[in-house]
Amino acid sequence: MNFKIEIEKTPTQPVLSIKKVTSVDNLPQECGRAYLMILERLKELGEEPADAPFAIYYNMDMENLQVELGFPVSKALPEKGDIKANEIPAGKKATCMHKGPYKDSEAVYNAMTKWIEENGYEPTGVVYEVYYNSPMDVPESELLTKIVFLLKD
Repeated sequence: MNFKIEIEKTPTQPVLSIKKVTSVDNLPQECGRAYLMILERLKELGEEPADAPFAIYYNMDMENLQVELGFPVSKALPEKGDIKANEIPAGKKATCMHKGPYKDSEAVYNAMTKWIEENGYEPTGVVYEVYYNSPMDVPESELLTKIVFLLKD
């Protein structure tokens, strides 16, 4: 397969997010709960998400995934309970759009890892995904996910 991998340099992005440790099997439910809580918090504040929801992966242990689930926001907003004000750091990122079921994204990850190495970049070990639609709204074959590897400068 051919993947369109690009390098982006982005500014710091404020977010509201919830950090969790979960298994990959429970991830859909955890995402749903976290996104709903954050959307409710944004509504309380009279704010809207600045972009689509994301999940940041700090490890790839499928039984004990360390994830951060949230939404980009236009400015730093007040925390509440488990919902924390955080940010996606500025810097270089390798990105690739994936269309199709989440379970088929492994090929994209493998291609990106190889491309990053072959092009002299070094990943930080943190990867995130941006979800532009949902399996509740479109067939799995139409899911759009942007996969982003944070790179060392």
